[in-house]
Amino acid sequence: MYAIIEAGGHQVKVEPGASVIIDRQPGQLGEEIVFERVLFVEKDSGDVFAGTPFVPDARVIGILQGETKGPKIRVFKRKRRKGMRRTKGHRTQLTRVHVKEILL
Repeated sequence: MYAIIEAGGHQVKVEPGASVIIDRQPGQLGEEIVFERVLFVEKDSGDVFAGTPFVPDARVIGILQGETKGPKIRVFKRKRRKGMRRTKGHRTQLTRVHVKEILL
């Protein structure tokens, strides 16, 4: 069984028992989080449920495991023949979530 959810503006494929990394979510370590924006669900029996845009009454329950940072992104801008150079960068705040179950 697996589901595709929308979390932080991204689509993420999740399975029960797996850990996924998504954009930062508010909450404490060990707290339960419920994703109600489920786009697609496939059961082990082969039944498929596709939402328009979301599957009604479908939820994914996960447990917050911790926070981490993404890779360092460097943004370099320059204008030729002008001597203008600028370097910026950032690291995205991410949250690791352990998927407990998919309810349909």
